[in-house]
Amino acid sequence: MDFNIKLVFSGIAIALAIAGFVPYIALILRGKVKPHVFSWVIWGITTTIVFFAQLEAEGGVGAWPIGLSGFITIFIAFLAYIKRGDATITKLDWGCLALALASLPLWYVTNDPLWAVLILTTIDMIGFGPTFRKVYHRPFEDSRVFFIIMILRNVCSVVALEAYSVTTVLFPFCLAVGFLIILVILQFRRSVLSQQTV
Repeated sequence: MDFNIKLVFSGIAIALAIAGFVPYIALILRGKVKPHVFSWVIWGITTTIVFFAQLEAEGGVGAWPIGLSGFITIFIAFLAYIKRGDATITKLDWGCLALALASLPLWYVTNDPLWAVLILTTIDMIGFGPTFRKVYHRPFEDSRVFFIIMILRNVCSVVALEAYSVTTVLFPFCLAVGFLIILVILQFRRSVLSQQTV
């Protein structure tokens, strides 16, 4: 694909990230959305590191939306902490965070972008655990629109990549799948709970 087309898709992915994150942050500040702090800490760390690994693997402009998302995700983790979004922390949540943090030194030891992305994608998928649990039990505390936008953002990020390999494609693809699973759980649980109140 032509570089200009890649740049356009990268721009679309960045615009989608901003379009998803800005209203999500506003909802957090108003107390209408309560993200799970552990998931967002894990996602912030892994997304930022994967951005640098994608750059090293020549992902080019397709890595830019991941980089922006990493930095915004860290900010959302901070907001989730100070606003006390979801204060329900289970042993499973602690286990997910411990596994994620324990896996980070493995990336340093391997010193290979492929291994870094494999390890960090696994960590990121573990990071979905607390949010899967949260949206199952409290599906009205999150935004469907946000997760739809994040799915689209990741698809555009993949299209915008300048080089296609497991190193560059795996992370945004898995994120899209993870957000899709959240969306399905959220929708299913909202339907079930809405029927129970009728």
